[in-house]
Amino acid sequence: MGCKTDKNQSETADIFHDSSGNPIEEWIALDSTIIGRSTVAENLDVPWEITWGPDDNIWFTEQGGRVSRLDPNTGQVHVLLEIQDVFRKRTTGLLGLAIHPDFKESPYVFLNYTTQKEETITSRLMRYEYANDTLINPETLLEIPGHTAHNGTRLTISPDKKLMWATGDIGPDVDNAQNVKSLNGKILRFNLDGSIPDDNPFPNSPVWSWGQRNVQGMAYGANGLLYTSEHGDATDDEVNLMQKGRNYGWPNVSGYCHDATGNPSFCKDSAVVEPMKAWTPTIAPAGIDYYASRSIPEWNNALLLVTLKESDLRVLKPNDTGDSIVSETILFDNVLGRIRDLCISPKGDVFISTSNQDWNPKEGFPKETDDRIIRILKVGNTANAALLKQVSKGKESGEEVKMAGTAAKKSYNMYCAACHKTDGKGVENSFPPLIGSDIVNGPNEGLIRFTLGGAARSTNGAADGYGEAMPSFAFLSDADIADILTFIKGEFTEGEGKITVDEVLKVRTAYTEK
Repeated sequence: MGCKTDKNQSETADIFHDSSGNPIEEWIALDSTIIGRSTVAENLDVPWEITWGPDDNIWFTEQGGRVSRLDPNTGQVHVLLEIQDVFRKRTTGLLGLAIHPDFKESPYVFLNYTTQKEETITSRLMRYEYANDTLINPETLLEIPGHTAHNGTRLTISPDKKLMWATGDIGPDVDNAQNVKSLNGKILRFNLDGSIPDDNPFPNSPVWSWGQRNVQGMAYGANGLLYTSEHGDATDDEVNLMQKGRNYGWPNVSGYCHDATGNPSFCKDSAVVEPMKAWTPTIAPAGIDYYASRSIPEWNNALLLVTLKESDLRVLKPNDTGDSIVSETILFDNVLGRIRDLCISPKGDVFISTSNQDWNPKEGFPKETDDRIIRILKVGNTANAALLKQVSKGKESGEEVKMAGTAAKKSYNMYCAACHKTDGKGVENSFPPLIGSDIVNGPNEGLIRFTLGGAARSTNGAADGYGEAMPSFAFLSDADIADILTFIKGEFTEGEGKITVDEVLKVRTAYTEK
């Protein structure tokens, strides 16, 4: 996901257009810098991983099985490969991509995709050779179990030229993450020929760290530090600083060791590494990258993180040693829809890819031109009064729409709408609708108990005929649960059906005494 350096990039841009002549669609004033965004490619099929290539093009995968490169100066997309045996459902498909660091001498590209034979899903780590403007000679380096939930995946190359592969715990088998003999729920480390490095933590094993649930972003920062973004369950999405041979806790620990969802004794016994930052309510973090450029000085030496559920770009400032987060800034909130990945050009432009054609779109998406790759770049300085005037006009025309309504509605959107949607219709074959639900329409006690306990999962990983079980929301306060369930009753049933704090407390007490 990192981008290589090249000093030959064009340096020209103005307040109205990027350096390629694309119109600036929105302006934002930072402390001393005005940034803008423009579209460089559109009508794509969920670009999952984007990275800066050795030819000053953006190389990217699309979930359906296509590998392409994009010339950001012309918008031209050239297809390099279309993989025919890709299995795509929910979050499976063609996912990770990394390019050999010595591409001129070793023209190899690493890919990860899922495939299915009968009922068995597997995740393949592949190496292809680049020749004559295409990818040829596929070689399978490793094949591990896959799943339609918690499949991962990200690829990156380390400063010491090792291939790093982040894998998910593959859904219902959450114990994979703590089993060091399983290759799921791990960061795996390989030599670039696919062999296992002699200095890995476990002899003859690619396992480099474990206890991961579902890593969605991975990038190296200053001093060779490796950062990941990871989906939690109902709580504690995380950004982690990865360390060799260390345990990150899942499923025994969510987030910090001493929080309500933590496990202090397990943390101590297993020397668990706590996250640099965790979010509850969850934000669904996706791609992450390290910004090391003075083009946008406010972001220099910061982690840039994009999110799916919250649909924004976050600037996370680390401390001087890079091992904790000291500030967080949120941009483009709910403007572009779900954002899957990002990459940074040598001159400091940031490119992000939307994910609105995927299996779980937000309300109002996809737009007609989704999915897109978007450039974010410096277009001026705030000291220029005339420029600020233009920025103000841009802000007025693209002003963010803030969530309206009651606190209960906000809480519903925060915790429930990502799965059940704001209209309560859910996602077919994945998340059940609330409208017409027997549980929602039934007695208050049953709905409260279901919310506190979560959905039971069948042996094949399904919950009530759907692909993803509902987690427990027992971490919420009685008042929050009462507000959310009252909103659900009023919004998605014919009656209002108010649920009180006392009702929640009564069910919680009975539930915890069992």
